[in-house]
Amino acid sequence: MKAPQKDAYTLILEAIDMGLYKPGDRLVESDLAERFGVSRTPIREALQRLETQSLLTRDGRSLIVASLDHNQLAELYVVRAELEGLAAGLAARHATDEEVRVLRDMVEDDRRLLNDPQAMARANRRFHKQIHLASHNRFLVQQLDLVHRSMALMATTSLAAMGRPEDALKEHDAIVKAIEARDFNAAGDALKQHISKAFVTRLKLDSGEVDSIV
Repeated sequence: MKAPQKDAYTLILEAIDMGLYKPGDRLVESDLAERFGVSRTPIREALQRLETQSLLTRDGRSLIVASLDHNQLAELYVVRAELEGLAAGLAARHATDEEVRVLRDMVEDDRRLLNDPQAMARANRRFHKQIHLASHNRFLVQQLDLVHRSMALMATTSLAAMGRPEDALKEHDAIVKAIEARDFNAAGDALKQHISKAFVTRLKLDSGEVDSIV
């Protein structure tokens, strides 16, 4: 069976998430239509939707990829920590044995990516998404999808910091161990600590206090 074709909104959102378009980059209808091989009408509608969601902003007559200031970043991490912590706790309670096995395999497989921050960042997103799904709460998953869309507005990944990939993988391991133990509180706390450490690392990256490896 043929995979369903992605719509213009999804294509643009994924391009922002992958860093093809970074905060401050101008998005032009004709360029996007040519890049993705679609007509300008769905591109225009997708841009309007992204603007409504505050992922794009106006600069005169142009639409540019939005950026997050310090306060917005802090607010985003607070919400992310609480929602993801809840997701991890619910995963400990409701995940099937197979879903837990997938999380464990992800941690083991990601060890080979430690020297590739961009690949590690993609794997990190998959890991967190798997926890969201393992919570078996559709409303929580929807809210976390909104949070992670805003995460795409960050110009760099915290995994670009020297030593952060190794630390993040250890934190992922602790999260999975708590889920394997079916410990609601421990899983939630482990994920909240993971998000907190990622936020501290991002602040240090932005201030130049730690070195980047990319």
